[in-house]
Amino acid sequence: MGNFFGSVWWMIVSLGVLVTFHEFGHFWVARRFGVKVLRFSVGFGRPLWMRRGRDGTEYAIAAIPLGGYVKMLDEREGDVAPADAGQAFNRKSVGRRIAIVAAGPFANLLLCVVFLWVMFVIGRPDFAPVVGHVEGIAAQSHLERGDTLLAIGDRQTPTWSEAALALATAAMDRKDVTLRVRTAQDDEAVRTLRLSELPAGFDPQNSLQDIGLTPRHQLLPATVGTINSTSAAWGVLAEGDRITAIDGSPVRSFDDIGPLVQQVGGHPAMIEVDRDGERLALEITPRRWSDAKRGRYWALGVGPAPARIPAYDAKLQFGPVAAVPAALRETWKLTSDSMAMIVRLASGRASAGNVSGPITIARYANASAQLGPAWFLNFLALMSLSLAVINILPIPVLDGGHLLYYLIELVKGSPLSERAMAAGQYVGLALLAGLMGLAFYNDILQLLH
Repeated sequence: MGNFFGSVWWMIVSLGVLVTFHEFGHFWVARRFGVKVLRFSVGFGRPLWMRRGRDGTEYAIAAIPLGGYVKMLDEREGDVAPADAGQAFNRKSVGRRIAIVAAGPFANLLLCVVFLWVMFVIGRPDFAPVVGHVEGIAAQSHLERGDTLLAIGDRQTPTWSEAALALATAAMDRKDVTLRVRTAQDDEAVRTLRLSELPAGFDPQNSLQDIGLTPRHQLLPATVGTINSTSAAWGVLAEGDRITAIDGSPVRSFDDIGPLVQQVGGHPAMIEVDRDGERLALEITPRRWSDAKRGRYWALGVGPAPARIPAYDAKLQFGPVAAVPAALRETWKLTSDSMAMIVRLASGRASAGNVSGPITIARYANASAQLGPAWFLNFLALMSLSLAVINILPIPVLDGGHLLYYLIELVKGSPLSERAMAAGQYVGLALLAGLMGLAFYNDILQLLH
């Protein structure tokens, strides 16, 4: 229940900030161009609070916190007194109308840069981009345990978050990508990750698993959590034992145990453990096990201890001056990624399951807020950018649809007919309803899983 209320609260805070700034962009430019603003509302529906300013504008906070609007004086929406006709939106030049409409998305783009700048100055704690375990495609591409990912393609990867995002993006295109790594021996090397070998129906959300790559911080410690009562380890190992070596080969994580036991086979093996600070060497003979997934294999019969969240070992941080170009670069990178994702969705190269709705947004808002201010600022920056990108799509009802109308007006020399614009509005509403329906459907599927 705490997560539910936390998610709702942080979603309201996030949307409140982003929508207010978006609408303020429209409001500020409209006022600069002499357009009379009738109402500035954060939220839709019945106003919960409202007051009229000295400028004659009604400022309101409405009941449904999923958007907002700026209502301007417009002769197409009602009678306008002759004395106020010069302040009507529709009386302004097409260039000024374009500027007013574009100001909302631009405000969100600017806010994204500001949020990222503050985040970089504060410093976002993260994990180092160090490889922990490799198999499958990653192993075939000659990645090794201990490799530090320095760059993926032309993108620097100072932390694991940047590396994971770059890998997931490259995986969706299923094209081989060049990795620059620093090996465990402190040498720089170049590897080619064979993403073209990914299966056609792979899940992009589990791309690292399909690649066969596990980061160091996600490795399970080689600590015994459970022991099967019919296994060879029963009565020899104890819960809490940390396995350090098998037949002289070091064990650094729980993933090392299985392959080393297969090498031993059915022969007696010396299992070295740390038990409450005491180092022990215990002899165990692995036994044959079988299941439908793995077939027949040798095993000790132990399970891992519950995973603990490891401490961050990296931080993405810049000084106040250096953070400015860093924020601009990151905004450009995120914008290009967002536009590329839209192209992938439209072309079918990315699953429609990537479209998220308010439930997922609320959960991410809560999760990022719990991680600290830097992560929450990172989330707000992504949301602000998403709001800007979505709003410039050429869909009637959205800002991009209005911009499309005005560009057509520039080309043909006269406004579109009211009939054409009304038809466009219906199409836009249908597209928006379909998009929202898909987003809610994906949200519900995630909750069920």
